[in-house]
Amino acid sequence: QVQLVESGGGLVQPGGSLRLSCAASGATLHYYAIGWFRQAPGKEREGVSCISSSDGTTAYADSAKGRFTISRDNAKNTVWLQMNSLKPEATAVYYCAADASYAGDCPPSLDSYAWDYRGKGTLVTVSS
Repeated sequence: QVQLVESGGGLVQPGGSLRLSCAASGATLHYYAIGWFRQAPGKEREGVSCISSSDGTTAYADSAKGRFTISRDNAKNTVWLQMNSLKPEATAVYYCAADASYAGDCPPSLDSYAWDYRGKGTLVTVSS
C-alpha cells in the first residue's frame, strides 16, 4: 500500500512559480510510474505530467510543455513538479498518483487514467 502526500501548493501571481512535492510512504516508489493530474472546480480532471520509474522518461500535457518539469528521487521516495510561468487557468487541486500497471512506464494516456494510488491533493491558486 502506497501513501502519497502532496505539498507546496498555495497562492501565486500570474507568471510566478511553484514547486509541488509528492512524498511517498508504505512502499518504495522504485517500481511505480508517478503522475500529476489536476482538477479545477466544474471541470474534468486533466493529466499534467508523468515520469517513469525505469529510465525517467517524462510526459507532459500540451498545457504543461515548456513550463512544467517533473523529477523524482527514488532514494528519497519523492517526486516534484516544478511549475513556471503559471497562468490563471492552472488554478486547481493538484494530485500525485502512482501506478505499476505498465511495469513502471507511464500510462499511454494521462487523462482520466485510473491510477493505483493517489494523494489527497494540494490547492494551487494563480491570481493577482
